Amino acid sequence: MGSFATPLSGLTAAQDQLQSVSNNLANLNTDGYKDQDLTFNDVFSQSTATNGSGDPLQTGYGVAVSSTVANFTEGTLNPTGTASNMALSGNGFFVTQSSTGQPDYTRAGDFTTNKAGQIITPSGELLLGYPAVGGIINTSAALQPLQVGTGVTIPAVASTTVGMTANLDSTTVVGGTTTSAPLPVFDSLGTAHNLSVTYTKTAANTWTYAVTVPSADITGGTGATTVVGSGSLVFDGSGALTSASVFGPISIPALADGATSPLTLTGPFGTLASPTISQTALASATSATTTDGFAPGTLTTYVVQPDGTIEGTFSSGNTLALGQVAVASFANTQGLTSIGNNNYQPTAASGSAVVGLAGTGGRGTVAGGYVEQSNVNIATEFAKLIVAQQAYSANAKSVTTFNQVSQATLAMLQ
Repeated sequence: MGSFATPLSGLTAAQDQLQSVSNNLANLNTDGYKDQDLTFNDVFSQSTATNGSGDPLQTGYGVAVSSTVANFTEGTLNPTGTASNMALSGNGFFVTQSSTGQPDYTRAGDFTTNKAGQIITPSGELLLGYPAVGGIINTSAALQPLQVGTGVTIPAVASTTVGMTANLDSTTVVGGTTTSAPLPVFDSLGTAHNLSVTYTKTAANTWTYAVTVPSADITGGTGATTVVGSGSLVFDGSGALTSASVFGPISIPALADGATSPLTLTGPFGTLASPTISQTALASATSATTTDGFAPGTLTTYVVQPDGTIEGTFSSGNTLALGQVAVASFANTQGLTSIGNNNYQPTAASGSAVVGLAGTGGRGTVAGGYVEQSNVNIATEFAKLIVAQQAYSANAKSVTTFNQVSQATLAMLQ
């Protein structure tokens, strides 16, 4: 009966290979799936017998599966146009959290969102990343579920700094004036207040300026506008700002809407070492304005950047970071064990997950709006299928032959 063990091991090995090929073909269209293959080793009997030369005499006992090898090469990145979909270009795995709180690792980025606005896998696991507060990402914090639902809102942030990039026309006659375009700033409730700057030329290369706000914005305000800041501007013969008396604060007193008062602002002309206003023969104009405040808003759209940062655009027009996708790497990816649903778990052979940012530490970058397709090659799998089928047939023939030999032996005893 020992003779049957050898071809039976071949039948089992061929069956395992057929199972592996069938699994690969079944997952031909599974996003993020990695092609798997089997490797085999031979089995020899342990014998102490030797020949006249002292060489060992061993008899082959067949074949056994030695390992399952996953092909972790990158699959084709397919654009989907879905904001929540992501693909990793390069090494690494997304980090997800199961319903039991266990972290899992996957290459499949066909994410969607749940009713809470969290990014999830098709099986409901939460995508993890670094949280953001007020648009600032904290990469030192513990990983948290990433939230991008339309219910995400940002509170108002009061302005503290304003800036203007402007030029004053040097050919303006003494006594001439020019007024800037409105510069919106925001109070603690998110109400916008339009500042205007009126410049008056008082002498060659010398100007005064007055910052005004509509009087209706101020409790007890009278007239059309109220001056909330003023100063002087002195330029040299090359049109560069030289005066140090420019940079007084802008202070808006008690606001009519009940916001925290006063609203104190620094600016708007930079610093004396790096001013943002000049005087040349060009027409007076304001080319740019800035403020660090903004009105409250509700998330309308978002995109994922290559470093994994999720940038949200809000109804107020502001763009802020909502979080950053975490990416895990392993010392030995072949040591990972597949647990289904496109998920992997680390083992002693793979080493622990090293979690960090996309594009750092050998990790790949994130492609937002894409998914990574299966890397199964159908032509290769068909070739392996033929080989496994032929191996199975050959081993089956060996079993038949051994059976015929056994029958002949039994017939001799009758």
